[in-house]
Amino acid sequence: MADHPAGEQQPSPSFTDFLRYFLQLGTFGFGGPIATVGYMQRDLVNERRWLTEEELLDGIALGQTMPGPLAAQVVMWVGFLRARALGALATATAFILPSFLVVLAVAYFYVGYQGLSWVQALFYGIAPGVMAIIALAAYRLARTTNKGDRLLWAVSLVMFVVTAATASEIAVLFVAAGLLVMAVEAPPRFLRGKSAGFALAITVPGFILSAASPGTMVALFLFFLKAGAFIFGSGLAIVPFLRSGVVEQHQWLTEQQFLDAVAMGLITPGPVVITATFIGYLVGGFVGALVATVGIFLPIYLGVVIPGPWFVRHRNNAQIHAFVRGATAAAAGAIAGVTVVLARQSIDDVPRGLIAAGAFVLIWRFKVKEPYIVGLAAVAGLVLF
Repeated sequence: MADHPAGEQQPSPSFTDFLRYFLQLGTFGFGGPIATVGYMQRDLVNERRWLTEEELLDGIALGQTMPGPLAAQVVMWVGFLRARALGALATATAFILPSFLVVLAVAYFYVGYQGLSWVQALFYGIAPGVMAIIALAAYRLARTTNKGDRLLWAVSLVMFVVTAATASEIAVLFVAAGLLVMAVEAPPRFLRGKSAGFALAITVPGFILSAASPGTMVALFLFFLKAGAFIFGSGLAIVPFLRSGVVEQHQWLTEQQFLDAVAMGLITPGPVVITATFIGYLVGGFVGALVATVGIFLPIYLGVVIPGPWFVRHRNNAQIHAFVRGATAAAAGAIAGVTVVLARQSIDDVPRGLIAAGAFVLIWRFKVKEPYIVGLAAVAGLVLF
């Protein structure tokens, strides 16, 4: 290894080696998307030298631009570099499979034993703990994206108010926010000198889609397919959209079941959006879990393999960056808004308020990771329930 300078790629690893690595990463990759990408930087670039730093950075840049959880996108990008579309599918499967199986097992026991008092006690504590995690995720996403930009903070504020007031998430507003920021910061040539408001008025309605389905499985697939296309900025950005669909629109889950599903995504390795597997199982058993998982990851996969080569050539496009900044600012506001909505249901007495406050302090002050927060909240639920 000493003969290879840092960052130089070694030609020795086979594709099977990559699959084995991503299977291991999906099994033990706790800590969220940034930590997972950090593991890949350390293992694949610095230590094993299976990738160049530029290849990994291209994957990160693509992940920050296209909708989807960053870690899964970078995993797919590595597979795409090695074996194009089939390679991306293979690495994604290896990375997602461990968390899929864990969530499936937990969902099975959850359905069978959720009536037991000790299970109720666990989730009595978990729900307010999850509230603290979501609230801080919204703040961090807004702070990272918006910085000192007044327009982006205004977008986040509007989305916060709309989501909190209507108790629902309006997907088209993500698109509207992206177009607004693009029109203001980096307008295309045909918009320069024209009213941004006029541009939005004629463009946004084309993105409003309604999906009707003949059965629950089709509805489940279409819903998660749409959800996967609107995950901007963070895996938790999907929470407002999921709640609006599974609790309000389709009424597949109760508020408490939905919070339990989010908790499952937080305490398992792999991407947070594996929450879809838990929800799918509650709605339609194993087939429902499979349908929901495929639905949520399909647009993320297509967002890597289709625009990947084009993106590398146009990674500095001002319109793309402006659109993503606007959509991410909207996501931060929506996450904050849905936190208010969920807190009304989950923090309904003093003990749960104390759990939420304690979780908030542990994350904010002591930087405790999310899986540990969920575990401590579960213990607190057992003690206080």
